[in-house]
Amino acid sequence: MNELVTDLKKLHEDTLNNLKSSKADNTLRAYKSDFKDFEAFCAKHGFNSIPSEPKVVSLYLTHLSGNSKLSTLRRRLVSIGVVHKLKGHYLDTKHPVIIENLMGIKRKKGSMQIGKKPILINHLKQIINVIDEEKIEKIKKLRNRTLVLIGFGGGFRRTELISIDCEDLDFVEEGVKITLRRSKTDPFGEGLVKGIPYFANEKYCPVTSLKNWLNLSKIKTGPIFRRFSKGSILTNHRLTDQSVVLIIKNSLKLGGVESENFAGHSLRSGFATVAAESGADERSIMAMTGHKTTQMVRRYIKEANIFKNNALSKIKL
Repeated sequence: MNELVTDLKKLHEDTLNNLKSSKADNTLRAYKSDFKDFEAFCAKHGFNSIPSEPKVVSLYLTHLSGNSKLSTLRRRLVSIGVVHKLKGHYLDTKHPVIIENLMGIKRKKGSMQIGKKPILINHLKQIINVIDEEKIEKIKKLRNRTLVLIGFGGGFRRTELISIDCEDLDFVEEGVKITLRRSKTDPFGEGLVKGIPYFANEKYCPVTSLKNWLNLSKIKTGPIFRRFSKGSILTNHRLTDQSVVLIIKNSLKLGGVESENFAGHSLRSGFATVAAESGADERSIMAMTGHKTTQMVRRYIKEANIFKNNALSKIKL
């Protein structure tokens, strides 16, 4: 009997671990962070946060709607539902009182999303020029410029960019193949190989910069983008995703460009936008970025083509 109880207890623990493993660590942290805000709202107004009920969740969404985007409301709703599932409780997140409320909020607020600005070719060159002219150690310059060029050239998310290891690189005659072992849109680790070709202009070539960085840093294994300790000593510690944002913003600022509306995602959206402007179709863009649906890619293409075949350009003034 004791063995049966022990086995059931282990099965229960393993099942909980499996449920947690079904989501990436960053995703779970985001769910918990969102749920804490919901808990605070419930505590303030005397509601139970778990198990909760649709009308309470609907009140919370209305509470958020004054200062939050519709995408934030939807994300919070998902987080509340997931935490309920993980705790063994059922919450009907598609209850009419929730869905109808969201529709009403959408009608009042509108659903247009204003994202961060993409880094276009002129921005990219400006960032690289600023990095090259900075009065810092050569090894830091080379890491920073390589980070930006590879991030742009591969259409990487910042978390994907810092996850690249030396073992993921395969230099070939045409350029470099980079194996992305796991990403936001590939939670089960099926993998994705991105090919970055040599550029005609060596100064802005991601592959050339990457080779120079690996030669100077003498990195043979492990993460290719690493932190520096005091004295500009290269450590074995992987760079953080926030560092990618800081490098981009700092370089833009030094170049005299307003940096507030740029972020780490600007490298990825910049690649997609520039590729679309150059005539790349959505399939080839998705093959590089790893997008699973065409919705966002088509948005990039639409924005890139806003002045192509523009009706006003046909009018002669």
